Formats: sequence, C-alpha cells, structure tokens
Amino acid sequence: MIERTARPIPLKKNEITDRTVGRLVAYRRLLQGLEEAGAALISSKMIGDMLGIKSSQVRKDLSYLGEFGKRGVGYSVPRLLNDLSSILAPFARWRIGLVGLGRLGEALLGHSAFRSDDYEIVAAFDVDGAKIGRSFAGRKCYSMTGISETIRELGISVLMITTPAAASQSAVDAALAGGHIKGILNFSPVSLTVPQGVEVNDVDISVELEKLLFRLKFNDQQRKVSAGLETNMVQ
Repeated sequence: MIERTARPIPLKKNEITDRTVGRLVAYRRLLQGLEEAGAALISSKMIGDMLGIKSSQVRKDLSYLGEFGKRGVGYSVPRLLNDLSSILAPFARWRIGLVGLGRLGEALLGHSAFRSDDYEIVAAFDVDGAKIGRSFAGRKCYSMTGISETIRELGISVLMITTPAAASQSAVDAALAGGHIKGILNFSPVSLTVPQGVEVNDVDISVELEKLLFRLKFNDQQRKVSAGLETNMVQ
C-alpha cells in the first residue's frame, strides 16, 4: 500500500469551495472501498455514476489538484487515493476538544465518523459536576473552569461546540482566551463572534432540514406542473 503523507494544497483559499472539498472527501471514501476490493483503475464516469455526480464535475474537481489520470485509460485507484489523501490530510494530527456534553455531545463522541487518522477528539468540557472527571467514549470530561489552560496542556487546536444556545458565546470566549484555537465546528444554533484568524463552520441541523423540505416541496410542485402540462397536451 502506498504511504500517505500530507502535502501542500496548490491552491489559493478562494479557488476551492467547501462543496468541492466535500466532493473530494466523498471521492476518497469511495476510493478507499475500491482499493480494499482490489480495484486497479477507475474512470471519472464510474466515479460520477457511483456518487451521483456528473463525470465532467469529477474531472474538474480533480484537475484543481493536478493531472492524475490519462485520457482513455482512467485513474490508478491507489495513486489517486494517495494523492487525495495527501492533500486532505493535515501535516499533523488535529487534536479536538468537544464543549458541551448533552445528548448531542455524547452522541458525537461515540460516533464512528469522528475516529480518523487525521484527527482525534481528545477531551470534552462541561459545567455539570456530575460529568467532570468521568470518561465518555474514552475521553475525559474537564471543567469549563480553566478551559484555556487545559486546551494548551492537551494541545487542542479545534473545538466542537454542542452547548445550549445561551451558553455558546461565553463558552467560546473562555476557550479562545489562550489563543490556541484555530477552528470551530459549531453545532449550536447561534452565530459565534470570534477573533480574526479563527475559522468557524456552522452545522445547523434545523436549517439543513428546512432546506431539504423546501427542495421536496419544490420538486413536488414541479411534478404537478409537469403532470398538468402533459394532461393538457393529451386533451
């Protein structure tokens, strides 16, 4: 198996979107399964068909990162997987802290998606005295008191915020006090205010659900319009 090592991303930040990164992650997951199954070659059309993406989009995404495949031959599965993994991988393993051990926080700690060679959740933080000092899914829960010092001691640079909305900003302010946090994955339904240089990605499940329901409603209306047009044409 080819050794995976991180390499620089040959792009400016504004040249690659979050959607593109999401597709690159999907390509990597697909290729991991194909490599395990012993596949040697794959085409952009095959990748697109398996993931429901246009082959032209697949080629465009991969072209951002260099020339991987050969026209008429396709992509080497191990080589393409190595190239994608080396670009997506961090130069060092990210250490993550989870703030807020409610039901969502506990569920995320135990979720297999957060077990990776690229990052690890090393600690949780909460204000509940009954949880502080205990381990949850193998991670110790620390007090919010002195959180910035604990973050420094544990080498944490990324936070996942799952606190109630009313407590989110104050929790983030306390965590950022030491200046060690570079990024935040925010599951709390509030917009966080952070210093320049700290990246924030919001994950609002209710908004995503509303977007899905809107698309379903729109699709249903389009089907009714199409059905009405067909009926009129028959008449």
